[in-house]
Amino acid sequence: MAKQKIYWFCQLFGWTLLILVEYLAYLLEYGFDADTFYLALANIFLGITLTHLYRLMIKRWRWVQLPFVQLAPRVLFSVFVLAIIMTMINMPVDWRIVPDKFVEEPWPVIGYILSWGKTMLAWVLSYTVYNYLEQNRNAEIEKILLKTSIRETEAKVLRSQLNPHFVFNALNSIRALVYENPTKAQQGITQLSNLLRNSLLADRRKTVELREEVKTVEDYLALEKVRYEDRLRSEIDLDGRTLYWQVPPMMLQTLVENAIKHGVSKAVGGGFVAVQSSIDADKLRIVIRNTGTLGDKGASGGFGLANTAQRLELLYGPEARFTIEQEDEGENGEPVVCAEIIIPAQSESLFRRRSSADLLTDQH
Repeated sequence: MAKQKIYWFCQLFGWTLLILVEYLAYLLEYGFDADTFYLALANIFLGITLTHLYRLMIKRWRWVQLPFVQLAPRVLFSVFVLAIIMTMINMPVDWRIVPDKFVEEPWPVIGYILSWGKTMLAWVLSYTVYNYLEQNRNAEIEKILLKTSIRETEAKVLRSQLNPHFVFNALNSIRALVYENPTKAQQGITQLSNLLRNSLLADRRKTVELREEVKTVEDYLALEKVRYEDRLRSEIDLDGRTLYWQVPPMMLQTLVENAIKHGVSKAVGGGFVAVQSSIDADKLRIVIRNTGTLGDKGASGGFGLANTAQRLELLYGPEARFTIEQEDEGENGEPVVCAEIIIPAQSESLFRRRSSADLLTDQH
């Protein structure tokens, strides 16, 4: 509605000012004449009507969406037609009112067309260029919104992944404990419940505090230890400065799950998983080391590695980094795989403000 008001104000003010300036010039030279005054009013109305019809036409046929090479000739032809119409109406009236003017000009028709053509060209170009730029701006905004929507949808899908095979194995392990160790079975049910809850909430939150993500990892490791017993050793060493840093939800759990599935479970004597966090050059650095052989990244990494790399790029862009490589043999001569995550510092400050709101949302 605001744009409509501005448009009509510009139409009324612009055409009135233009015609009145020309009428005042005639008034100073020839004096007042009723016919000329009425012609001036008619030209104001005619100018507004013709240019408004042009506006309706380019909107109906969507000229501003055309390439420039197709738009330019249409605009020039429209200016010519509008100038012809104004000439056909004004020239006969002027011939009767000021015949002396036509004696001095051998080609009055051309003069009229050029005069009105300049006026119409100014209006048509102003309006068309404005709408052309606005159309391009709106198109860019739509592209950005569409791209953002796609990225957000992809991120939600990636955040909500929890391996169904793990859930199946965890339930089997808990079932075996129901009669042997009811207390441990209850604890396992609570830990599995926490994991499922965090997985369901993951699609509602872009990030969580590292300490919260580590609790999910601890629950996961506790459930896996029920299954692997002494074959699985774990260690978590966190820098206190990193506890409130915002990280993607379920990201560490996915990597730890990948480490056990493709590393520890395949080792004859079992193995270890170690998680360490630190601050390095104002960036969060998370390192996950585990027993295993990397081999082909595509084959051995599974969905978890592609998931992590894609989520980091969706959230943080090129400044975030995820790498995985084979290390030299560990202390016991066992092969070790090392995965490293780098999250830029500005992301911590960006998402810190979201943390409180996310937690309140989870409580409801």
